[in-house]
Amino acid sequence: MNRFSDELRIIPKVAWAIAVLVWACMFVVLMFVAMPNDPKLRLWPLAGQVAFAIWPGILVGAVVLLVGYINADARRRGMRYVMWTWLAILIPNSIGIILYFVMRDPLPVPCPKCGAAGRPGFAFCTQCGAEMSRSCPSCKRPVELNWIRCAYCGNALGQGTAPPPPMAAGKS
Repeated sequence: MNRFSDELRIIPKVAWAIAVLVWACMFVVLMFVAMPNDPKLRLWPLAGQVAFAIWPGILVGAVVLLVGYINADARRRGMRYVMWTWLAILIPNSIGIILYFVMRDPLPVPCPKCGAAGRPGFAFCTQCGAEMSRSCPSCKRPVELNWIRCAYCGNALGQGTAPPPPMAAGKS
């Protein structure tokens, strides 16, 4: 599968049910209550009336699905999921939804030894103390693989941290 379908799978089934229910209610109200009582809409062809009744429900249903996604995504990122869900619902004009996507934390990285979740950039696991990424031997802060010196303390990182020299063309 692709990443989009993987992300859709984290939306709770309750959010899908609410989105479908919202769509169906809006369709029924527009098609069978609003259209017959409006003198101009009553004159539209049936295809136009159906199209007009479908779209508002789809838009509101999409907002419901986004709120469900925010709830599940904030939970898996270790964020305050209740707070973010309420902000997404209560801040008008979908600004709460946009705010979540701008401010969300990165996905946690599992520890290679014990599997506990840690933030990207953590040098050591908070549960077992295992090294999660390369760290400076002097200050113990995380360093990148191609660094020759630590950016935090200036310590030389040693021979094994420099990238390998490029191979000449045609040699193996």
